[in-house]
Amino acid sequence: MASVCFYFQVHQPYRLKRYSVFDDHPFYFDTDKNAAICQKVADKCYRPMNRLLLELIEANDGNFRCAFSVSGVALDQFAEYAPDVLDSFQRLAETGCVEFLGETYHHSLSFLYSRREFLEQVDLHTAKVQELFNQTPRVFRNTELIYSNEVGHAVAAMTNPDGTRRFDGMCCEGWDAYLGYRKPSYVYTPPGSPTGAGSNPFGLLLKNYALSDDVAFRFSNRGWEEWPLTTEKFAKWVNDVNGDGFLVNLFMDYETFGEHQWADTGIFDFVRALPAAIFDVAPGENHFITPSMALEQFEPVGEYDVPNYLSWADTERDLSAWLGNAMQANALHETYKAEADIRKAVELAESLGEAQPELAKQALYLLEDWRKLTTSDHFYYMCTKYWADGDVHKYFSPYDSPYDGYINFMNVLDNVRARLARLDLKPETVRG
Repeated sequence: MASVCFYFQVHQPYRLKRYSVFDDHPFYFDTDKNAAICQKVADKCYRPMNRLLLELIEANDGNFRCAFSVSGVALDQFAEYAPDVLDSFQRLAETGCVEFLGETYHHSLSFLYSRREFLEQVDLHTAKVQELFNQTPRVFRNTELIYSNEVGHAVAAMTNPDGTRRFDGMCCEGWDAYLGYRKPSYVYTPPGSPTGAGSNPFGLLLKNYALSDDVAFRFSNRGWEEWPLTTEKFAKWVNDVNGDGFLVNLFMDYETFGEHQWADTGIFDFVRALPAAIFDVAPGENHFITPSMALEQFEPVGEYDVPNYLSWADTERDLSAWLGNAMQANALHETYKAEADIRKAVELAESLGEAQPELAKQALYLLEDWRKLTTSDHFYYMCTKYWADGDVHKYFSPYDSPYDGYINFMNVLDNVRARLARLDLKPETVRG
């Protein structure tokens, strides 16, 4: 039996305006560009794919299932620029066949720099998922699948108000350097976690990067020896997991469908025919499940020991996509360096209550603007890699060069700090 677990990442950052050292206003984000990109990707991907997934769920009597991890900033933009897209995700949630995972609200690298901010962003995202989809996330996906033993232990230790464990497990990259001879087709657990029947272990779902990338990156590559990728061929590869595992975790960007792989490649026809092909290759055996179902059905078979940070980005699969050069390191350091002073301003402003309502409002706006700057994409745009990885970074970047991205970002961050300095939140001033 092969259980196919589809998980799709959905994310759109708040892209920055061109901002110079001479600018001095708090309007940092390019509303027109963000709206245009949101609508463009909605037309190419979100609208047609959501319709298609709903059709597949209905056509297969609920036997087709999948999961989404949608960043909070993407949900906010859908609400503002494409409310029908948000409605379509809600219709998928109502089927009971679609699971929504937990993550950081602002798609940030906060775990690396601020555990408090990390926990608060997870809380904010959970509340948003509950509000919009009437689900409480049971499985966690860190930004860009960033994972290490430290991340696994921290997420496993998160609890609900009643003391129960918050997440049953999380998704991460299944990388050969850490798997060794083993396969990503089993559930694993972080080192030191209990395993065995009845122990309710914290589970790790490992991306099958080979099969995932066949769809996400190689589908339209005519130079690939397996092109064209048919559903029959792919279904056979999925079925081949039988005998050495039971899970095929297909994790990928949702924008794969229609945006990265255009409609004229046949990607939508491929998805439309895939469930039937998976069912037909082994009648009565193969099926689709969600991440939480996988963790309920399968016990971990061993530990997945990841001492260093692992991600699904670039060939290195480490943090170099966001921390590979001095510009990125400096920008991240300076961003999180501002956190403590911003939090103090917010706390003081809130303590003033009705005495200074306008100052309290300004402080909260400042916190939200700062949080939007923690989105990982801003640092991704500063990457200076070459060859294939560099081409991917250039594809997503709105800047002419990584250096332009760094300068623009730092100009905005400097203005955030200037706004903070101008907030008249001195207790002695208030008492006077």
